[in-house]
Amino acid sequence: MLIKYISTLKKFLLDILFPCFCLNCKKQGTYLCQDCQALIEILEYQFCPVCDRIAMNGKTCNSCQKKTNLEGLYFAISYSHPLAKKIIHQFKYQPFIKELARPLANLIINHFLILNKDINWTQFKLVSIPLNKKKIRWRGFNQSQEITQYISRFFKVPILNNALVRSKANIPQIKIKDFNARKENIKGVFSCQNPEIIKNQKILLVDDVFTTGATMEEGAQVLKKAGAKEVWGIVIARG
Repeated sequence: MLIKYISTLKKFLLDILFPCFCLNCKKQGTYLCQDCQALIEILEYQFCPVCDRIAMNGKTCNSCQKKTNLEGLYFAISYSHPLAKKIIHQFKYQPFIKELARPLANLIINHFLILNKDINWTQFKLVSIPLNKKKIRWRGFNQSQEITQYISRFFKVPILNNALVRSKANIPQIKIKDFNARKENIKGVFSCQNPEIIKNQKILLVDDVFTTGATMEEGAQVLKKAGAKEVWGIVIARG
């Protein structure tokens, strides 16, 4: 009770001393107001994560299954949307805007509700793409982990904490444009320290953005080697 009271008091004081404003319309009270959130179109279709052909329920098409470790990919919005790109960039690269996790996670949740797909969530476990410790100290949180927590609470899907860990730091992927260079840069960055909790599991691997797919592919490969039965990707946006 005391911890909850202190947390509430801390938030109250921060709201007074450092009020937040919508990053789009500047309305006070939230970093992304409901009106501006409604401006971001949530997609009603998906593409194969490899060849970009329209795919049923995000599933990797038959001709691409041998080219990836992902069974499929779900993404809520297009990264080409100017407002979406601005908000996600703030969430990824600016410290202390942890509160953006809720509206961004809502985009994913609403996407699944719009798809109206009868997903048996009880079959899955959630894993988030890990962040290196230096970035977490600077930013104060792991954005993928925050998104994962909201998805977990809404769909009642357990999270496998520390199933995927970051073994070493690397150059930020955003600084590398070439696809092959990105693959090489992310290679060997992740490891699985607890393969016993991964074995035979169906995993929903959560990240913020899917561009070349190198990061998620590397994570999926490590999980598959650890014994995961299936790995599906979930991201806010696809570039």
